Formats: sequence, structure tokens, C-alpha cells
Amino acid sequence: MDISTAGGLLLLLNEDLLTRIYSFLSGDSSDKKSFRATCKTFYRVDSLQRTHFRILRPEFLPQLLSKFPCLNSLDFSGCPRIDDGALAVLLRNGSVPFWATKLRRAVLSRSCGLGYYGLDILVKSCPVLEIIDVSYCCTFGDLEASAISCAGNLRDLRLDKCLGVTDVGLAKIAVGCGRLEKLSLKWCLEITDIGIDLLSKKCSNLKQLDVSYLKVTNEALRSISRISKLEVLAMMRCGMVDDVGLRYLGKGCPLLQVLDISRCDKLSCTSIVSVIKGHNGLIELHASYCFFELHLTPYCLFLELKNIKTLTLDGARIAHSSFQLISTSCKFLVEIGLGKCKGVTDNGILQLVSGCINLKMLNLTCCGDITDMAITGIAESCQNLVCLKLECCNLLTEKSLYSLGSFSYLLEELDLTDCSGVTDLGLSYLSRCSKLVCLKLGLCTNISDKGISYIASCCTKTCELDLYRCSGVGDDALASLSVGCKKLKKLNLSYCNKITDRGMKFLGHIEVLSDLEIRGLLNITSEGLIAVAAGCKRLAELDIKHCENIDDSGFWALAHYSRNLRQVKRSI
Repeated sequence: MDISTAGGLLLLLNEDLLTRIYSFLSGDSSDKKSFRATCKTFYRVDSLQRTHFRILRPEFLPQLLSKFPCLNSLDFSGCPRIDDGALAVLLRNGSVPFWATKLRRAVLSRSCGLGYYGLDILVKSCPVLEIIDVSYCCTFGDLEASAISCAGNLRDLRLDKCLGVTDVGLAKIAVGCGRLEKLSLKWCLEITDIGIDLLSKKCSNLKQLDVSYLKVTNEALRSISRISKLEVLAMMRCGMVDDVGLRYLGKGCPLLQVLDISRCDKLSCTSIVSVIKGHNGLIELHASYCFFELHLTPYCLFLELKNIKTLTLDGARIAHSSFQLISTSCKFLVEIGLGKCKGVTDNGILQLVSGCINLKMLNLTCCGDITDMAITGIAESCQNLVCLKLECCNLLTEKSLYSLGSFSYLLEELDLTDCSGVTDLGLSYLSRCSKLVCLKLGLCTNISDKGISYIASCCTKTCELDLYRCSGVGDDALASLSVGCKKLKKLNLSYCNKITDRGMKFLGHIEVLSDLEIRGLLNITSEGLIAVAAGCKRLAELDIKHCENIDDSGFWALAHYSRNLRQVKRSI
């Protein structure tokens, strides 16, 4: 078809048809970028359909926002230069702009240049704001919380690691934002039982609450138990909470579905059973590093988990009988975490998967006693498996990868870090898992360029690849990846000392690469870094520590080409 014929066909597509075509595009931004670059008509359709925008450079904001009338979500997290002054220019330049009246979501995570003045302008200019994320704005305190409290329609608020927010700031939010449904207070270390109590009284619509790492006590759980609509509660490492507090929870929160009590080390199996018995609808229980041995009423614990879908027990010592109980009782289980658990054996895993055939995610990190027998059982029984973590399982051989390649066609994430039995032949078997998105092979010293070429030729959807200290991997592996893995976004090549500037030039052909670690590559010079910077325009995270042969010309190239760069790690 020649250009004139194609142009004629495009003229037959009216705006409604183009809008419908646009709606079928995948979430991959590259597809939509290609669409809007086709012609002015396509660009206009994209502009009218765009609802979300991620800001990287504030100076272009006024012009951009005027071209996208349907925007309702702005993400400033990739723009560290945004500050009170920039928001003032955006929102106080004459009358309030049209886009501000429709804005429902504002992501301001890590926007350390913002303060009370900027937040106050934002909240007052955007009357329908429903979602605000100011997580990791470590300097934020009660003054900033008071500005947020004026957002009366707020339903979702993230305050993670806003270290200056106290009970006073939380009280203002609780009073002003009575419609809150989701609230994350993780790492807000100045908030105590008093603030949580007022929150529970004023925000009766809360469905999700995260109080992880707070210095709250059993009294806070007594207050939380009165929130009748609460569905999700995360309280990781709340070290002052014990069985008494958990029993309060067991008698309240009738709609509770998800509970995370990981690293709450004063809890026992008995108190967890009390929560489970009071909540038949519980579908997720995260109890990693809660207790070191399932020795108290394990039968009751698993018998009551009939509807559970996600169960994490990392760090516990599990009795052999527990695997059979889980297999018999937890028929709907799709995810289980057994990382660093003692007592995990081949027979235990075979018992588990005999009943839990719907498993999609399985974490066996540092379960060093399992062998190929367990992995074969998993692959044959759980053919819907999507994620498998096997870090430090050193008894596994290429037979395990043969089983996964033969049965686990849906596998998307596989962690084989420090599994010495992984070889090139094993990777050839594994390459049959063509849906792999994330593959971790760090410290697998028995693989070479040949093994990576198998992955590159068949696993074209791979977005993340970890080759940390894979000493047999060199430039030819990167040549294979540059041809086969065009969607690769995250790559770790640290201490792969065979890699030279030649390999870096191949990497420059992977345009979507955004996170690159090349720490300790002594054969890399500025020539290689220039090739990466020029080709990988989306580069955002770069680790070049101990790359001693990179000089100023390499950094000049980064400054010129890498406009999306957020962080560079280098030796001093």
C-alpha cells in the first residue's frame, strides 16, 4: 500500500472511529506515542482522550495543560524542581485554569520543594480533588497537613514518611476530610494512639488504613476495631502491639479482608486465630516474621482460613503436618510466602501443591533443602504459576528449569539469584517460558553469553533482567538482548567484568531502558556511557559506582541526552 492510498483510508476515519481505535491501544506508552505521532488528527484525538500526565519539566506545563482538556490526574513525582512558586504560576495566573477545576488526582511524592503555600493553592484551586499523594515528603508537618485538610472531597491520602506530621495534623485531616476511604500513615513516627483514636471517630468511611512502623499500642487497635467499614489494615512492625490488641481487632472490623501483621514480634498463633475466627471473609493474611514457630493450635489456624487467597509466613518454622493442613483447608490459595522458613522440604511442598493447584505466586527464598523433586511437583501441579522465587536454593539443577519450561507456560517472574545449578542448558529449557517479564540470575556464575542468547531469542517480553556478578556474561549477551529484548527497562550488569564499551553500544539500541546498573565495570569508558546516553533517552536511574575509567565527557553526555535522569550513583 502506497502513502497516497493509506492517506485516503485515513480520511474515511472520523473522530468517533479514531477514538474507538485509540481505546483499544495497550497501556504501553510507546503505542500511544506512535499513534499521536502519525498526523495532526491522531494527535488531536490523543489530546482529547488523555486523562493522565506525568510531569518531568515544569517550564512547559502551562502550554501542555492547555492542550489536554480532559486531564484529571497529574503526577509531579518525576519533577523534583516543582515548588510553591511553580504551582503559584500555574494556578494563580489570572483566573483558575479550566484543567484545575477537573483535577481529581495529584501525585506529589518526593516533592520536597513544596510546602504549605503550594499545597494551599493546589487544594483551593482544585475543588474536586479526591486523591493526594505526598509520600516521602519528609519535611512535611502539621502545617502542610492543615492545607490538605481543606480538600473536603478527599477519599485517598498517602502521607508515608511525612516525618513532621503529629496527632495535631492528623486531627485536622480527620475533621476536614470526613469522606476519606484510604489513608496511609506509614513511617509517620510522631503519630500516636491519640491521633488514631480521633481518626477512627471522625472518618467512619475508612476502608483502607496503613499504620505500619508507628509507635502505637493496643489502644490504637481498640480504636481501629470500631471502624465498621474497614477492609484493609496494614500494621507492619508495630512492635508495641501484642495479643491483647489483636483480640480487639478480632471482635471488630466486620468487613476486614486483608491484614498485614508482618514483623509484629509480640504476637502468638493464638491471637491470630482469634482474628481469623472473627473474620470469615479474610482473603489475605501477611504474617511474615511474626512468630518463629507454628506450634500453637496450627490446626485451628489453617482450618479457619477456608477463603484465604494470599498467605505469607516468611521466617517461621513450619511443622511437616502444616503443609497437609494448608493443602486440605485452603483450596482458594493463589499466593503463599515461605521465604526463609525452616522445615520446608520436598515432601512438604508436594503435599502443599497436591491440594493448592490454583497457586500463582510461590516464594521459596532460602529454602535450601528443596531439590528438583519439589520444583517438578510445583510445575506439574500448578500450571497457572506466574511468579516463583527460588533465591539461594542451591540444590536445584537444570532439571528444575526443564520442568518449568515444560509446564509453566504462564510464568512471568522467576528469581534464581545465587542458584549455582543454573547453566546455559538450563536457560535453554527455561526459554520456553516465553511470557517471562522479570528474570533474576544474579550470582549464577555458570551461565554465559550463550545462555542469555536463549532467553533473548524467545523471551521477548522481558522487562527486567538481573545479571549481577554473572562473570561469564559479556558483550555478546548484550548484542542478543539488544535484538530480542526491545522492551527491557531494568538491567543489572554490575561486576560482569567481561563487558566493554562494545557491549554498551549494543545497549544503546534498547530505547526503553530506564534503570541501568553497571557498577564495577572496569572496562567501560566514557565512550560506552555516551552510547547508552544517546540511545536510551528514557534513562532515569543509573549506577556507575567504581567505573573508574569514565571521565567528564561521559557526564556531559548524560547532561545533554538524559533529560529523564532522576538519580546517578557514582563513587566519590
